[in-house]
Parts: sequence; structure tokens; C-alpha cells
Amino acid sequence: MTDDIPAPPPARSETLFRVFRLVAVIEGLTTLALFFVAMPIKYVLGDPLWVQITGPVHGYAFLAYLGLMTAALWGRGWTAADWGRTIAAAFLPLGTFLNDPFLMRRKAAEAPDAIL
Repeated sequence: MTDDIPAPPPARSETLFRVFRLVAVIEGLTTLALFFVAMPIKYVLGDPLWVQITGPVHGYAFLAYLGLMTAALWGRGWTAADWGRTIAAAFLPLGTFLNDPFLMRRKAAEAPDAIL
């Protein structure tokens, strides 16, 4: 018996990776909407409704990002630095957008023949 965690089946793994990247974009867009639309409206115009709507949407996108990151990247042999960079991307405005090329390069290095 081995202590290694088996990699997910290739088709499932590819689908999870694509969904993870999509959710990363959504998480990034909701961050931008919260910081550059909802919060200015709240503090400049005095209307908190936008934050009350955008905040939870962003929160769910953030949680989905972390959950899908774990599901999509687990068992792929990514280093602690790869994981750290991908986690940090969720905490920085524009981080998920800036991290996407890294994800694609890392994925390509993992399986050069795979369709990204």
C-alpha cells in the first residue's frame, strides 16, 4: 500500500482545471466590481445596496476558487511555491488574472500534449 494520493482520471482532471480557471476569472471580476464599483458607490453616493449584493457574490466566488483550486490541483505534484502563488492570487486585486498565464505554463509543462 502506498501513501501517495492517486491523480484524478485525466478527463475529470482536465474538466476540473478548466472550471477552476473559469471560476478564477469570475473571482477576479467580482473583486474588481466590489472594489471599483460597489465600494465607491457606497462611500461616495451613500448607497450600501451595491456592496450588500456584490460582497456575498464575491465571497461565494472566493470560496469556490479555493475549493476548486484544491480539487483541480491536488495530486498533480505541484510544489508548495506553486500552491502558494495560486492561493495568494485570490487575495490580491488582479491576482487571478495575473496568475492565469502561470497556470497555463505550469499545466503545459505537466502534460505537453494536453489540450488547454
